[in-house]
Amino acid sequence: MGLFTAINIASSGMSAQRTRTDVIADNIANASTTRTTEGGPFRRSRVVMRPRVEGPFWRSPFLPQSLDNGVGQGVRIVEIQRDFRTELRLVYDPSHPDAIQSGPRAGYVEMPNVDIVSEMVDMISAARAYEANAAVVEGSTNMFQRALEIGSR
Repeated sequence: MGLFTAINIASSGMSAQRTRTDVIADNIANASTTRTTEGGPFRRSRVVMRPRVEGPFWRSPFLPQSLDNGVGQGVRIVEIQRDFRTELRLVYDPSHPDAIQSGPRAGYVEMPNVDIVSEMVDMISAARAYEANAAVVEGSTNMFQRALEIGSR
């Protein structure tokens, strides 16, 4: 493991959490958007992350092989998915320009599938994860500075 491995791993987490925060902010900003350029109401987005791996032969020398699942290299964003599984909310507002004009749902407006409470919980989670990664960077930096101080004595 190199000198800056911990910082690189934590910085990948910080970058991923920043992207996650941006996506959540976009979801909140569009919580009332009933018409998009693709047509229809806004659909909630979510960030899909996976561990970053560099190869099958990375292994920690400090753990028995039976307990080691590989040295971590951080996280990467695989994709940003639109949520088409969650149902859209229906709000009765016949005066709305996007209200359904005919059929059993006449007068209803399809609203985005964004739940503000869930988005705020996700935002807090992303902020805490970002802070935890920042603490790792700070701790690693302090450890390296102490090592340099010891070496210069």
